[in-house]
Amino acid sequence: MAVEKVDTLVVGAGQAGIAMSEHLTRAGIPHLVLERDRIAERWRSGRWDSLVANGPAWHDRFPGMEFPDAGPDAFIGKEAVADYFVAYADQIKAPVRCGVEVQDLRRNQGRPGFTVTTSAGVIEADHVVAATGPFQVPVIPAVIPQDAGVAQIHSSAYRNPEQLAPGAVLVIGAGSSGVQIADELNRSGRKVYLSVGPHDRPPRAYRGRDFCWWLGVLGKWDMAAPNPGTEHVTIAVSGARGGETIDFRRLGNQGITLLGRTEGYGDGSLSLAPDLRENIDRGDANYLGLLDEADAYATRNGLDLPTEPAARKREPDPGCLTDPILALDLADAGITTVIWATGFVADYGWIKLDAFDQNGKPRHQRGVSVERGIFFLGLPWQSRRGSSFIWGVWHDARHIAEQIAIQRKYMDYHAQAARQPQDA
Repeated sequence: MAVEKVDTLVVGAGQAGIAMSEHLTRAGIPHLVLERDRIAERWRSGRWDSLVANGPAWHDRFPGMEFPDAGPDAFIGKEAVADYFVAYADQIKAPVRCGVEVQDLRRNQGRPGFTVTTSAGVIEADHVVAATGPFQVPVIPAVIPQDAGVAQIHSSAYRNPEQLAPGAVLVIGAGSSGVQIADELNRSGRKVYLSVGPHDRPPRAYRGRDFCWWLGVLGKWDMAAPNPGTEHVTIAVSGARGGETIDFRRLGNQGITLLGRTEGYGDGSLSLAPDLRENIDRGDANYLGLLDEADAYATRNGLDLPTEPAARKREPDPGCLTDPILALDLADAGITTVIWATGFVADYGWIKLDAFDQNGKPRHQRGVSVERGIFFLGLPWQSRRGSSFIWGVWHDARHIAEQIAIQRKYMDYHAQAARQPQDA
């Protein structure tokens, strides 16, 4: 079987892989992008029907193309986002090969580069960029046994309310996905329970500017690492219905029963942590803290932005917050479906190298692996808070392309020096 050779192999043609291709092309680096499905497939088949981007169109895009037929403040639907990346790949003439799965990567012995086994044959590459992103393997904690009499799905398998069996629904996880799914189900007439853990909840917009803008001018997108103790804190924000601030008290008053963190299960009943009030209060503190910083920034810089005192108005506590539920009998509550909005873990099992820590996470510096020639792109907090966002991955890709170019220069010098006659 013939072996294909390429300078740089990019694995994955989502937002990370397309951004990587653009910067490699700009740097004049020959490359190939492999995608096991279609370009940006996760946007099409890995998200629910009504999903829109969590950031406005002016912000959540690559610099080289705007979203067609959409105003700058629009929140783009998932299919249109996928179409955008297909069009972008066409615009930059990205060398994408779809329907090819990477199965195995090993370092060559006694010579540079890597041997990559794929579903379509073997490829040898001098450099490999794993651009598979952070949303690889859905996480469903082993809390509720499969024989508990309820259907259990991950949020990535949820599509719409009609998909689910009749009955109440428990959503576990109150980041953006969990909150939006719970709200959609509640609006459809379902009885909904929502298990809420630690979270940040920025305002969707404040004083006429989206929170993406505020995080930018306040320097929060460029934070190099999460604050201590906030590594597992999710962000609750939504672009649904034109964008709105997530307010858990409002959701409770609209009929969603809020619960603390889900801790365990036994005899048909869930045990819930007594931390609902604490989690809500911390989310409120995060929200109000950002308003304070925004006000101070506007005053310091003389920005003519309208004040918004209504943004600080607090809704009454719903009954589920004043009298929290600590044990929930699933049958008595009529719950027939549990949706786990509990995130994902990465799967780099195809990379047969000592490039990962004991938890399977890449050991890297801004995406440059400890294994020379291997690079990672699209990781949360890869270089900053914004790294796993559309615009953030574009900037990280530029850095990785620069690092690949530097490595190529060293090897070019080596090849040139080897050709020079040696002094006697």
